[in-house]
Amino acid sequence: MRGKSKKASGAKELLSKVDPAKLPRHIAIIMDGNGRWARKKLLSRIKGHEKGIDAVRDVVEACREMGIQYLTLYAFSVENWRRPASEVNALMRLLRNYLLKERDNLLKNEIRLKAIGDLDRLPENVRETLFKVIEDTKGGEKMTLILALSYGARWEIVKAALRIARDIKEGKIKEEEVNPDVFSSYLTTAPFPDPDLLIRTSGELRLSNFLLWQLAYTELYITPTLWPDFTKEDLIQAILDYQERERRFGMTSDQISELHAKR
Repeated sequence: MRGKSKKASGAKELLSKVDPAKLPRHIAIIMDGNGRWARKKLLSRIKGHEKGIDAVRDVVEACREMGIQYLTLYAFSVENWRRPASEVNALMRLLRNYLLKERDNLLKNEIRLKAIGDLDRLPENVRETLFKVIEDTKGGEKMTLILALSYGARWEIVKAALRIARDIKEGKIKEEEVNPDVFSSYLTTAPFPDPDLLIRTSGELRLSNFLLWQLAYTELYITPTLWPDFTKEDLIQAILDYQERERRFGMTSDQISELHAKR
């Protein structure tokens, strides 16, 4: 209990340093390191994934408390289908159990659930549970939790390009009308703003086929902490780091200052 109390105290102290006016609107997280966490503790990879779910619960709760509007979690990539069938089946079971257990908490905290990815590849019972929770929580207005499931950015971009090509062929849109904003409207993330902050755990320095289009101007925060060990305190530290940065979007510092002065 002392350890938990000390962590809570540390998180509270850090939270007092956060500027509520400069919170990222949308945080995306590559949750990496479950397997390595388990290996370090001489446990099975599944135990690592189980422990990772606790971190998901804590981070969702922390984002809701702080007023983060959108949170996207990279839960299962298209590449993850290549893993051993036993691990994939276990991950699908954990996902379904998470959805069933967290439904009431999402409703209570007014969090709406959304999902992006090639959802047709999910097992039928998982897909049905996912869509049921999405429907049940659609009225949530405090935060949007987006699960990237069977997701790959290249898959998403190719799919969008094919849809645009089809619509041009059918006369629904003209070729000269296609611009970055139009292209974005064909992506699975069209209803959501691009992430302001990307957090990747476990220290890996790559995007792993995650939101390649949407992360063009996102601030990146890499931490060596393995996902099961990632806490509210770690999340707040990432936000504090984000708040120290100047987001220029290709402009100069002087131009940014002028824009702020006009507001």
